[in-house]
Amino acid sequence: MKPYPDTNFFTRVYLELPESAAADLLMAEAWESRISPLPVTWLHRLETLNAMQLCVFMGRSAGQTRVTPEQAAAALAEFRADVETGAFFHAVPLPLERLEFQFEELALRHTAKHGFRSYDILHVASALILECDQFWSFDTKAAKLASLEGLENRFKGVSGGSLTDNCNWMGPRQGYPKNVGITLPCASSSRQ
Repeated sequence: MKPYPDTNFFTRVYLELPESAAADLLMAEAWESRISPLPVTWLHRLETLNAMQLCVFMGRSAGQTRVTPEQAAAALAEFRADVETGAFFHAVPLPLERLEFQFEELALRHTAKHGFRSYDILHVASALILECDQFWSFDTKAAKLASLEGLENRFKGVSGGSLTDNCNWMGPRQGYPKNVGITLPCASSSRQ
């Protein structure tokens, strides 16, 4: 098993969002089975930063606080620390030239027929370049593209969408990985 988590998966690990419990259970399963660390690319790092800030914006736009700036900052700091330790997340290079080539192939093969977004294509192209066999995403469009390309999606049947569809702050996190009974070097405090 060589999974590729997309950004909305990471966001659900570090913020309490509708599918966070499912993300935590999969993280626990992966940890217990001792799979190799999950890949984190430059795309993940950039999108995770923006996703945290988008949750803050969306809460303000809706007239209620869903994720505070402090919660977003703590979640991002924890994500970065977890990547830096390399215990369960591993920073991996993703050459832009290869990504551009794979992106073009996927877009030409699928977008006119299925309407995929650049986000979907970038992540599936990244998973293919990194030779992953699973695609961990709550985004139904990205999961569909991954499936078309032969990647297994672990979240079939889970209602999901883009981050903008599901950015409700649902209360304090119990803290990954404490809430699933495992301990990584960087214990979570961002969801508390």
